[in-house]
Amino acid sequence: MAFRRRNKSYPFFSQEFLIQNHADIVFSLVIFILIGLMFEATAKTAILFIQPQYNVTTLSPEGEVTLYHYGWKDCATILFYFFIAIILHAVVQEYLLDKVNRRLHLSKSKNTKFNESGQLCVFHLVSSVWGLYILITEGYLLHPSSLWENYPHVHLRFQVKFFYLTQLAYWLHALPELYFQKVRKEEISRQLQYICLYLLHISAAYLLNLSRVGLVLLFLQYMSELGFHIARLFYFTDENHQKMFDLWAVSFVFTRMSTLTLMFLAVGFGLARAENQGLDLEMGNFNTVLIRMTVLLLVCLTQSWLLWKFIRFQLRRWREFRHEQAVRKKAAAKQPLRPLKRDSLGHHENGVLKAENGASPRTKKLKSP
Repeated sequence: MAFRRRNKSYPFFSQEFLIQNHADIVFSLVIFILIGLMFEATAKTAILFIQPQYNVTTLSPEGEVTLYHYGWKDCATILFYFFIAIILHAVVQEYLLDKVNRRLHLSKSKNTKFNESGQLCVFHLVSSVWGLYILITEGYLLHPSSLWENYPHVHLRFQVKFFYLTQLAYWLHALPELYFQKVRKEEISRQLQYICLYLLHISAAYLLNLSRVGLVLLFLQYMSELGFHIARLFYFTDENHQKMFDLWAVSFVFTRMSTLTLMFLAVGFGLARAENQGLDLEMGNFNTVLIRMTVLLLVCLTQSWLLWKFIRFQLRRWREFRHEQAVRKKAAAKQPLRPLKRDSLGHHENGVLKAENGASPRTKKLKSP
């Protein structure tokens, strides 16, 4: 199964060989793990990589319900879906983005940003739909107080835990993709910033048992980012498509305000009024003043930094627009006036043809038929 067209062969274990065949190598590792399920001796080990662990069966009015909590074995599951993310990344790149790139004929810098936006569009779309489905089925949208009531939320349903594991796997896979995709040095620092921020916030929500609040915040963030990357894709196809950036600007500001409001409501007021105050690692309770203030400070600093970048982006767009307008005005002023067209005999004046010396030209006598 080849994900890249091989125009040239490279020596084994060389850098170019690894970059060109990394998806095939990872695919072989996934097949090796799946084959382990076929044998009884290796099935228990292989299942650690595929299925979420630490399940607990409890009784509820609906019957027996299987819930999950986190532990160190989750690292094996994250590793497996880390491999899956690399394979899916190669599939989207090879069978979708590369075909579009051949038609657009973009420059190298625009090509890198187009691939980045294309990959993130697919991921944000899938994650947004998946997150909205979880929020609806779990009832978090209809009952906002459930985001902080009965904390700590140690036990998670399968779909919630699996969502967090795949999110961590995807953002971890984005780190080696910077090397596999040969991202330009100027772009690496910018991409590393948001990759690390996603990993930090998702890990904090998962480990501090703030999974419900984290789900809502991730849904809002992914919807806002989806709008931005769709707008950028349309801009690369046709630079006249800039109105979608204005729609994204409105959603971006709304997302920042909603994020800050929800965090102060859930963490600053909801958890502060909870009865179970204190640090209890066995129960998974992290409801202390220090941890709450640290979480709020982290979110506020992140949102402030994003707003600062947003303001700089809008100012740069405004300056570019003003510069283009000034260039167009100068070009229009430099255009010479078109001279009047004169006939060979003279010119027209008040509807009468005048000769060059001011006299009327002689009329030609018409021959009789």
